Amino acid sequence: MTPDTSNSLHLLVVDDDLRIRNMLARYFENEGYRVSCAGDGRDMRLSMKQTDFDAILLDLSLPGGQDGLDLAREIRIQSDVPIMMLTGRDDVVDRIVGLEIGADDYIAKPFHLREVHARLKSILRRRSIVSSAPVEPQQEQAVCFDGWTLNLTRRVLQDPGGQTVELTTGEFDMLAVFVTHAGRVLTREQLMDLTRGRQLEAFDRAVDAQIVRLRRKIEADAKRPQLVKSVRGVGYVFTGTVSRT
Repeated sequence: MTPDTSNSLHLLVVDDDLRIRNMLARYFENEGYRVSCAGDGRDMRLSMKQTDFDAILLDLSLPGGQDGLDLAREIRIQSDVPIMMLTGRDDVVDRIVGLEIGADDYIAKPFHLREVHARLKSILRRRSIVSSAPVEPQQEQAVCFDGWTLNLTRRVLQDPGGQTVELTTGEFDMLAVFVTHAGRVLTREQLMDLTRGRQLEAFDRAVDAQIVRLRRKIEADAKRPQLVKSVRGVGYVFTGTVSRT
């Protein structure tokens, strides 16, 4: 029986290996997703112009002069669509750069399809994409810190001037952990557990890279942070004044 995909999430698989594209497409279509495929950056751009996707599975090594890191940067300029990077490279630097650019997760080839699916569902769940139920105003949870407002229900951050600041899934989750644990020193391992759990390898520099990106968006001077401070040899602490609305 063919799965009903009329109301399902739409994935874009970007990989130059036809075998891998077909394998991922078949698997996720059998799981009820709609799937489009692209073999390089050019095809990816054409696909993204034609439709909006709920998530992108992006290979790191691609032909045409642009690799997956270049394309992830390009995507992040125009969209906060969830990105899972797929790669055969076993280089921790690539992983860190990918997360710093804004990828939501990173999985190495060869991979198990069920693991890819589990981690994708985790990303989508954090984004609240799978939830379409309307939120009643009285049910919303929001916190304020130093003039900023973080709506934990709608996953929206507004600066002191009331403007919305775009955050990736990882950035939002990291900030939410900080504001709900204000004044408490958190180790990198604790931050990883509280944001992504043990589904992602807790290597220190990945957490550091995520925090560097977050500071650029919420600090007046990211090089002299006043909200997210480093605690030498331990981790980080959020020092902003937090109140619930």
